[in-house]
Amino acid sequence: MSIQPEKMIKIEGVSKSYGAVKAVENISLSVNKGEIFGIIGPDGAGKTTLFRILTTLLLPDTGSATVAGLDVVRDYKKLRHMIGYMPGRFSLYQDLTVEENLEFFASVFGTSLRENYDHIAPIYVQIEPFKTRRAGALSGGMKQKLALCCALIHKPGVLFLDEPGTGVDPVSRKEFWDMLRSLRAQGLTMLVSTPYMDEAELCDRVALIQKGKIMAIDTPQDITSGFRHPLLAVRSDNMYRVIKDLREFEDTADCYAFGEYAHLKLGQKGRIDDFSKVARSVTEFLESRDHHNIEVKAAEPTVEDCFIELMKN
Repeated sequence: MSIQPEKMIKIEGVSKSYGAVKAVENISLSVNKGEIFGIIGPDGAGKTTLFRILTTLLLPDTGSATVAGLDVVRDYKKLRHMIGYMPGRFSLYQDLTVEENLEFFASVFGTSLRENYDHIAPIYVQIEPFKTRRAGALSGGMKQKLALCCALIHKPGVLFLDEPGTGVDPVSRKEFWDMLRSLRAQGLTMLVSTPYMDEAELCDRVALIQKGKIMAIDTPQDITSGFRHPLLAVRSDNMYRVIKDLREFEDTADCYAFGEYAHLKLGQKGRIDDFSKVARSVTEFLESRDHHNIEVKAAEPTVEDCFIELMKN
C-alpha cells in the first residue's frame, strides 16, 4: 500500500460572496507537504479572496479549510504564527529601511533578524548591501526579495505568495522562482497565485480557476497532455486579419492570439498523419485571403492553451 503524502492545506467546499458576486464557489483542493502549488487564473478569478481566507484575514461563507492541521477560523491566532504571507501589493513600510522592516516583522513574531539570519541569508545577502535604504526607494525586484524575507523571518511551515511576479521584470521573476525552488528543497510548502500562465509550468501541481470556480487540478504536464486537438502556430504580415480569417478555415475549432503567432486549434482529435499537407492547406487558404509572408508550424500545447479550452467549454 502506497504512503499518502501529508496534506498541509485542505480546502473543502469553500465559498465566499460579496453581495451578488460569487468570488469563490465551492472550492475543494489539497496541497501536499513540500509542494509548490499554483492557483492560476486571470485578475478577478478569486485568487486573492481564497488566499485571504486561508491566511485568516477573511471568513468563508460556507465550507472549511485547514492549514498545517489548524482550522483557519477556529485556530486563527495560532495559525498566524505558523504561516508566511506575501500579498500581491507591496505592503511593507515604505519609510522604514530594509533592515528596520525585517527587525519589525521579526519582533512581531517574537524573534529577531540576528536569531534567524541564517534562515533568510540566501535571499537577504542579495539586498543586504542596501539595508539602510528605505523600502520605498527599492527597485521592484528588490522589494520582492525584501517582502519574501519578511514573510520567512519567523520560519513558517507554509508560505502563501499572492501574485509575487506582478509588476516585476522578467529577469527578477526568474530569479524569484529560482529562490522558491530552493525553499522547496528545504521542505517548505508553498501556495502561489499568478495570472501568468508560463509560471504554471514551474509548479508541482496547479489549479486553474476562473470566475471563482476550479476548472482543473493536476500537474502541468498532465493538464497539457489532456489537450487532444492538433495545434498549429501561424503568422502572416497581418496578424489581426489572420486570426479573423483562420476562424473561417474549414477545420478550425478555435483560433486566438498567442505571442507573435496565432494558435490554430483544429477540429480533429489525435495526431496529424501528414503535417505538410495540413500546413499547405492552411497556407493556400491564407494566400487566397491575400496574406503574405505566411509561416505555419506545429505547436506544443501549453497550460494557457488548456486554460482557454476549458474556459470556452
